[in-house]
Amino acid sequence: MKIYTKKGDSGETSLFGGTRVPKSNERIEAYGTVDELNSFVGLAASYELSDAGTKYLRKVQEMLFTLGADLATPPSSKTRIDRISEDDVSFLEDAIDELEEDLESLKNFILPGGSQSGATLHVARTICRRAERATVACSKSDNISENCIKFLNRLSDFLFVMARYENKHAGVREETWKPDRK
Repeated sequence: MKIYTKKGDSGETSLFGGTRVPKSNERIEAYGTVDELNSFVGLAASYELSDAGTKYLRKVQEMLFTLGADLATPPSSKTRIDRISEDDVSFLEDAIDELEEDLESLKNFILPGGSQSGATLHVARTICRRAERATVACSKSDNISENCIKFLNRLSDFLFVMARYENKHAGVREETWKPDRK
């Protein structure tokens, strides 16, 4: 099987189920940003991680593939796929709660950065927020599951907490933001 099909040379692509849309379509933007996010989560996972980080990031990557398929498949499609569920949102909430048990409460904003994995997770968090905005924009004109939006919202929180957790376990101190008040 060849990797190139030449079907996208005209600036269109197919959704799951066969519908052709422009590559600039909001749905394509949403799941394309999810794909970018998954790549950054994979980059974070390539660095040294805690045991919890290894376990959670692998699961998150699998869930991001499900999310991408969900966004790429209109609900009217006859194509049967797994979709993001309330259980996926609950998984992230439970993970956040578990990780936060090992972290100090925040009293100030922190600067994104830290260890390689922590800093990359902060980048992933910002990409997740962009994916969420793209998905919300798409939902204004297309039928998108509200679980997709909830999942992305919760995932950005998870990535923030995971970045803090990995920085702590790497022995990297968080830098608080102190505005220069002149």
